[in-house]
Amino acid sequence: MTVDVIIPVYRPGEAFLTLLDRLMRQTLPPRKIILMKTEDNAGETGAEGFWTGEKWREKYPNVIVERLPKEAFDHGGTRHRGVLCSDAPVFVTMTQDAMPADPYLLERLTQALTDKVAVSYARQLPGKDSDVAERISREFNYPAVSCVKTKEDLGRLGIKTFFCSNVCAAYRRDVYDALGGFCRHTIFNEDMIYAAAAVKAGYGIAYQARARVIHAHRYSNWQQLKRNFDLGVSQADHPEVFAGIVSESEGLQLMRQAWKYLRKRKKLYCFPGFFLQGCFKYAGYLLGKRYRLLPRKWILALTTNREYWN
Repeated sequence: MTVDVIIPVYRPGEAFLTLLDRLMRQTLPPRKIILMKTEDNAGETGAEGFWTGEKWREKYPNVIVERLPKEAFDHGGTRHRGVLCSDAPVFVTMTQDAMPADPYLLERLTQALTDKVAVSYARQLPGKDSDVAERISREFNYPAVSCVKTKEDLGRLGIKTFFCSNVCAAYRRDVYDALGGFCRHTIFNEDMIYAAAAVKAGYGIAYQARARVIHAHRYSNWQQLKRNFDLGVSQADHPEVFAGIVSESEGLQLMRQAWKYLRKRKKLYCFPGFFLQGCFKYAGYLLGKRYRLLPRKWILALTTNREYWN
């Protein structure tokens, strides 16, 4: 199996070089690693300076760097441009902060791509420094058991049927081309929008729990609100995917799981903070769903992606 890896990159740090090293040591090594490198006018310093010369070409000969201005970045469009740089039958999308947990990541991801499966996505594990809230969220969204979701699961799983994450996911190129690929202009959720199209076309979405990446953030409550604002905007902008499918029940299920998780570990004192964070998430989501009613200055204050609104 020939596999290419596509990674949008913005001001990569030292850890990004570790990511490249781990990709090179995979049991199924990528033929090409395509970096969609977003740049701004701030200049490059520190680890960024590694990419200004030719040093990276010597250490990573299979790395291709495609540069684009910051204002041109788009969650779907930028990744699609990366796909056009590949002719491999399978491509893997990753984010620059996703770290392969072992050498079997790419091999196990591609194993899940059967004739009936359009895309497979990896399990995301919390980092060593992750707090309780992050650990609960990761366990809720990325359990230890693999599955394949199809349109027959819509009644049971609802919006989770379309859940997929470009933090680390493998795609069949033939299906990608047939379905038209990622949405070219979207603030967020390009992976779920594509997954929904694949499900409606009769394909399955595979969650491959044995393919693992370490990926975690310590967002503040305000950052969670802004992130979920963009999530709400993406759902409002794509009613063809999300209309009629309830998302709010996922938040309630997460709260119940958090209560059980914390009670089992005798850490219920953490629940008020987790609940407050959930309130910020829900507020951001509701504001995003109704963004057309908001003044533009509010929108620009609430979004994490100001370029989208230009």
